[in-house]
Amino acid sequence: MTKGVALSVFSSVMFALLYYYASLLWPLDGEQIFGWRMLLTLPCMGLFLLLGGDWRLVTGLLGQLRRRPLLWFGLPLSSALVGVQLWLFMWAPLNGRGLPVSLGYFMMPLALVLIGRFVYRERPSRLQWLAVACAATGVANELWRAGGISWETLVVAIGYPCYFVWRRWLGNDNLGGLWLDMALLLPLACGFLFAAGAPLAPFAERAALPWLVLGLGLISALALISYILASRRLPLVLFGLLGYVEPVLLVLVSLLLGETIAPDEWATYIAIWTAVGLLLLEGIKRLWSFKRYPFD
Repeated sequence: MTKGVALSVFSSVMFALLYYYASLLWPLDGEQIFGWRMLLTLPCMGLFLLLGGDWRLVTGLLGQLRRRPLLWFGLPLSSALVGVQLWLFMWAPLNGRGLPVSLGYFMMPLALVLIGRFVYRERPSRLQWLAVACAATGVANELWRAGGISWETLVVAIGYPCYFVWRRWLGNDNLGGLWLDMALLLPLACGFLFAAGAPLAPFAERAALPWLVLGLGLISALALISYILASRRLPLVLFGLLGYVEPVLLVLVSLLLGETIAPDEWATYIAIWTAVGLLLLEGIKRLWSFKRYPFD
C-alpha cells in the first residue's frame, strides 16, 4: 500500500508540474501545447498497455464496433468530452484562469455525489449531504458576487462527471477506452499544430524548446502511468482521498503564476474547501471501518 500512496502523490505532483510547465513553453500557445502533449503521450501510453498486457482492452473495444453500432457515435463523444478537459488543463494556466479550473476540480467530487444519488440511486450519508450543502453555499455566494460561476469551473465540475457517466454506460471505462479517447484526439491535435502553418517554426525561435516539449510528453506520461498504477494498488476509498492532493497543488501553482483570490471570493473557496474536508472525513471513516472490519 505504501507504494500505491507514493505513486498517487507522485501522480498529483506530476499533474501540478504539468500545470506549471505550460508557462515555460513560450512561444507555444495553449492549443499547440495540447497538440504536442497528445502526440507525445499517446505512444508512451500505448507502450505501457503493451508491456502491461492491457492492449487487449483496446482490441476488445475495436472488435465491438461491428456488434455495437452505438460505439461509432459513443467513442467520438467520449473522446470529445475528455478532449475538452485536456485542452482546458493546458490553456488555463497560460491565460490566468488556473484558479477557476482548480475550483472545478474541488467541486467535481460533490457533483459525483449528486450524480450517484439521482442517476445511480445511491444513498449519500449525512456527511455527504452536509458537504453538498456547504458547496451549495459557496456556489450561491459566487452567483451573488459575480452573477454566475465561471465557465472554466463549470466545464470541469460538470464535464468530467458527465464523461465518467458516459464511459460507464458505454462500457469503455478502462485503460483501453482512455487510450482510444486520446487516439481519436490526434486529428484535432494535428489541426492545432498546423493551424499556424508551420508547426516546427516556434522551435527556430528558441533553441531549448525541442527539449522542453519532449519534457512535456515525459511529464504527461509519467503522471498518467503513475495514476493508473496507484489505482491498481490502493483501496478505492484511499485512492479517492488522495485524489484531493492534486487540486490543492493546482491552487498553489495558480498562485505561483500570479493569480490571486479576491477578498470577496474567499467565502466561495472556504465553503467549497469545507465541503471537500467533510468528504475527506467521510472517506477516512470508511477506510477506518474497513481496516477494523475488513470482512463485514
